[in-house]
Amino acid sequence: MLPNVDQPNAPESPRFALSIKAVRLAHYLDVDGIIMQLDDIEIREAREHQWAEGLSRQLGRNLRDALAIALKDIQVVNGNPSSGDALTLQLDVDEFHGRYDGYAITSGQWQLRDAQNRLLHLDSFQARKALENDGYPALVRALSLSWREVANDISTTLTQRNDLLQ
Repeated sequence: MLPNVDQPNAPESPRFALSIKAVRLAHYLDVDGIIMQLDDIEIREAREHQWAEGLSRQLGRNLRDALAIALKDIQVVNGNPSSGDALTLQLDVDEFHGRYDGYAITSGQWQLRDAQNRLLHLDSFQARKALENDGYPALVRALSLSWREVANDISTTLTQRNDLLQ
């Protein structure tokens, strides 16, 4: 399992809601085993080192909690929003695996849409973290750090582009 992010407190009077759609994974990532890239063209799913829960669900939950902590006056939820005027965040993950040179790699694209499904912002993300040790536990921790970097970058963009959050 990816390490959990601290549990955020729900805002008392949120400005609006941000709904996170289910994280979409590249086909080769939507498997039980952790993925390792063995060289420049070969990837392999681990047989004995498997995710305890679907990767998409873990990524969505971690993203929700990280954004809720960073965006304190916004109600961040997974799935369908309870409010009809909520913004929607969609992430497509293209890479989330270990690499032969000792790095955890995360990349993909995110988009923010308004309640009428109009595109407000589109951006790519990419993070690379060195593994502190050999082995799958170090890989999972590095992947988790790379995912937190993605969440931090998204929250920074949303905060800096204040026009998106109005």
